[in-house]
Amino acid sequence: MCGFTGFIGDTDNAFDVLTEMMETIVHRGPDSSGEFVEDGAALGFRRLSIIDLEAGSQPIYNEDRSIVLIFNGEIYNFMELRDDLVAKGHNFLTHTDSEVLIHGYEEYGKDLVAKLRGMFAFVIWDRSEKKLFAARDMFGIKPFYYAQMNGTLLFGSEIKSFIPHPHFQKEFNEKALKPYLTFQYPVLNETFFKGVFKLPAAHYMIYEKGNLQINRYWTPQFKPSDQPLVKLVDEIDDVVRDSVIAHKISDVKVGSFLSSGVDSSYVASVLKPDKTFTVGFGDQNFSEIDNAKELSNELDIQNISEILDPDACFSKLAEIQYMMDEPHSNPSIVPLYFLAELASKHVTVVLSGEGADELFGGYADYDTAPSLKKYKKIPLLIRKQLGVIAKRLPEVKGKSFLIKGGLPVEDWFIGQAKIFSEEEAMSIVKPDFSKSLKVEEIIKPIYDQVKQEDDLTKMQYLDLHLWLVDDILLKADKMSMAHSIELRVPFLDREVMATAAKIPTKYRVNHIDTKYAFRLAAGRSLPQKSANRKKIGFPVPIRHWIRTDKYYQEIKEYFTGTAASTFFDQEKILQLLEDHYQGKTNNGRKVWTIFMFLIWYKVYFESDSIPFVETKSQQIKQLVTT
Repeated sequence: MCGFTGFIGDTDNAFDVLTEMMETIVHRGPDSSGEFVEDGAALGFRRLSIIDLEAGSQPIYNEDRSIVLIFNGEIYNFMELRDDLVAKGHNFLTHTDSEVLIHGYEEYGKDLVAKLRGMFAFVIWDRSEKKLFAARDMFGIKPFYYAQMNGTLLFGSEIKSFIPHPHFQKEFNEKALKPYLTFQYPVLNETFFKGVFKLPAAHYMIYEKGNLQINRYWTPQFKPSDQPLVKLVDEIDDVVRDSVIAHKISDVKVGSFLSSGVDSSYVASVLKPDKTFTVGFGDQNFSEIDNAKELSNELDIQNISEILDPDACFSKLAEIQYMMDEPHSNPSIVPLYFLAELASKHVTVVLSGEGADELFGGYADYDTAPSLKKYKKIPLLIRKQLGVIAKRLPEVKGKSFLIKGGLPVEDWFIGQAKIFSEEEAMSIVKPDFSKSLKVEEIIKPIYDQVKQEDDLTKMQYLDLHLWLVDDILLKADKMSMAHSIELRVPFLDREVMATAAKIPTKYRVNHIDTKYAFRLAAGRSLPQKSANRKKIGFPVPIRHWIRTDKYYQEIKEYFTGTAASTFFDQEKILQLLEDHYQGKTNNGRKVWTIFMFLIWYKVYFESDSIPFVETKSQQIKQLVTT
């Protein structure tokens, strides 16, 4: 696990500029660095040593050094690919998975990416052809950003690495705010920095003679099988075990995150690491520590846990938003930051349970409540009319029920988070920030690809393209790398996806449970209580925090500040805060979403210096030297 940054384009003092860019992502790779600078091309690499500790430094070259590679991630089928490439005459100088990419590109060209089993973002520069080839893994586990500015192509693992480049223009993207208020994460392909884009998951990029081409190489497809349930459960258990084994390959210590949910519990039960890691809050309703400790004891594994302090959480919010690159208001980022910090004191690699819900049907929204099933017995024409009427109503009790019961899923499901309705978002932002894509324009192109599928598959498909990549995986990568540890997600694997795609909807979600077939497979390794436990999902007591005078005053200071007056109708957002503080309504998530944006904006656009960044860099450098 590492980080990279670089550029293609004539730049004065290119080596010094690249070095400064690399310094901004030292947290991604504190063990070593490497550079390639030649004729307008500059590739920089920060390494966190995981495999082949002695010979795994980058950049890596092919035999005649005509092609150079920088790579972030892990390729789990690299030995299989290596054998094939050796048989075809390629000579390997290291035992790393990285070298498979450069010889694989020589042999297979762009078709290489379809052969890879792993998580990756990489850049290959052809010195002879002056051609760049880059790619991102099929699920979007590893981030990849790019920008074309002033005749230069910038690329890297984190946006912050672009800022030192003299051709980079740091400008706020006024179109990004309104959708963020609804989705809680940066949902657009263009980021909050104008002109900076995400390379989408399952895409590759070619840059040659100033021309940029981006193409998709994989699309998720659900193709249910008519196999018996027991056979499907066998396959799930087999492929999960195989994936966990592949994901634990490492020359450094490996541990596991452990919540009370079935996903991380299943991973831990198969991996059986020496240590699992859990964090929670003092309130029993916001902690998974007891359940995690109970399972760890049954598996004879040491569980290391920590109860989080609200003051410590608030003190790190600016650093968290800085590390995220873009504003992100999923409250679970906060405990995830501290969980990664806790694990980093003991291990360098951790396995986690992300992805099982999207692949196997685990979210509550995927299930139809009994009351809704009864309601759907009413003729569709009546339900549809009531749904249309309900959609126009203000937020009142029963509105969501009528909409879900009467309208197509495409009209109400936007993913696992919906903070502000589109109308609410429009009402609180200033006019300059209201001209953006509508929610329908964001989700419709994705739904259009699965028009003939059932509602459950449509929801999973949307979550795979938006929620998973831009919320779940983004925060997992950024928060783990903030503490220089590698996070691996064995459920988000090519072979696991192939098995998940076979599961019929009746075995994904049914009257018994969500993720039904998956839970049966997990039950072969777990106590029944753990396999059937309902999802909690990193609960964070933000609604209680905001009703505490100390934190209320801190948030109010932001809401009355200059930035708030630039972006929002201050009277309206202050009313949201006051109504929540006084207990009139629960506006916790809405207040938090605005608050996180204002913190992010202050860090990136109002601060002349960022003290915690310098401190973090010094801490990492001190760790390296000792």
